[in-house]
Amino acid sequence: MRKFWVIFVASILILLPFLCSSFSPDTPTDRRVLVLLDDFAIKSSHSSYFNSLKSRGFDLDFKLADDPKIALQRYGQYLYDALILFCPSVERFGGSIDVAAIINFVDSGHDLVIAADVNASDLIREVATECGVDFDEDPSAMVIDHTGYSVSETEGDHTLIASDDFIKSDVILGSKKITAPVLFQGIGHSLNPVNSLVLKVLSASPSAYSANPKSRLSTPPSLTGSAISLVSVVQARNNARILISGSLSMFSNRFFRSGVQKAGSTTKHEKSGNEQFLTELSKWVFHERGHLKAVNVKHYKVGETNEPALYRINDELVYSVEVYEWSGSSWEPYVADDVQVQFYMMSPYVLKTLSNDKKGLYSTSFKVPDVYGVFQFKVEYQKLGYTSLSLAKQIPVRPYRHNEYERFIPTAYPYYGAAFSTMAGFFIFSFVHLYNK
Repeated sequence: MRKFWVIFVASILILLPFLCSSFSPDTPTDRRVLVLLDDFAIKSSHSSYFNSLKSRGFDLDFKLADDPKIALQRYGQYLYDALILFCPSVERFGGSIDVAAIINFVDSGHDLVIAADVNASDLIREVATECGVDFDEDPSAMVIDHTGYSVSETEGDHTLIASDDFIKSDVILGSKKITAPVLFQGIGHSLNPVNSLVLKVLSASPSAYSANPKSRLSTPPSLTGSAISLVSVVQARNNARILISGSLSMFSNRFFRSGVQKAGSTTKHEKSGNEQFLTELSKWVFHERGHLKAVNVKHYKVGETNEPALYRINDELVYSVEVYEWSGSSWEPYVADDVQVQFYMMSPYVLKTLSNDKKGLYSTSFKVPDVYGVFQFKVEYQKLGYTSLSLAKQIPVRPYRHNEYERFIPTAYPYYGAAFSTMAGFFIFSFVHLYNK
């Protein structure tokens, strides 16, 4: 009996990576998330944010960042589909996790959330740099705004900022407008100009700057104005998504429940916009919104239904594809008017915008160009906030066979006439020349 239990436990350990819930193209929301913390106290102080994720079906696994037993993968299989780093002060990760392991995790198509703070370690800064953003090099610097701060009973040093400069994208922040400013207290970062995949989701005001609030400025600050990003996102080319915030406090229950009044404004909001902002943003980061899939790619000749092995020049053909968007619980038809298909060989010979039937089906028809060779149907769809679609299907195009040309080509009638008139003229000339005395 004891031998049986040993075999059973060993089998479970081997199959564990395959039994855990994982990212699936069919159900992108059914996922396990590893949450690394500096202290387990963060689990309770930031419980509102975590409960929001749990209520939407996420399985959160909380670990200390320096736990020697933590690992992202086992037996070559990833145990988690997303990683949340709420450990700004960690100097070294435990177990087999390091910067390279985290970058490989993202390169494999998994998602990442990074929350830094004033005491951000070099390790967290390095991870952020690898993702395309650079935190202020001054370890004591914070974002300060003397005109866009949050009004409080104590004047303070104006590091508690009330920001409402959001990215204009319904797919990233949801269609419902965020009316209350978001409270932010932490460090700012700048975007790497070489990295075109990074987007500022929450920006500082033009009057903000990054400096040590406890000392006077002796030199101009390196980060100023709207160039300071408070919260940024990245969508990699493999559709992995990354959220980078310079404030861990903005995820806290205290900031979620606090009232807010922006300096210079008479409007006082009973509740900050943090909860709505971060909840909607998490839906995008974890692919509950803006996740597209394309299915049933078809092409065929007009009047037929079967897909041919090749086309002939000047054939009339139909191309169609179905595109759906994940709504968080089911796939819904994606409706847009900017999906295009290319008929491509070295360069696009045909570029057509696909029409849709509001039910997810996109289609168009066109004539095969009068050029033969190996072509491709290509759909390269990239839109702000949405996962990219890259579809390619190869098809050869042949010329007419010798017996498929028209017997008499109308455009050649002048040449036919010239030939026959020459023959007739030669006959008449020969007759006159031979029989004229």
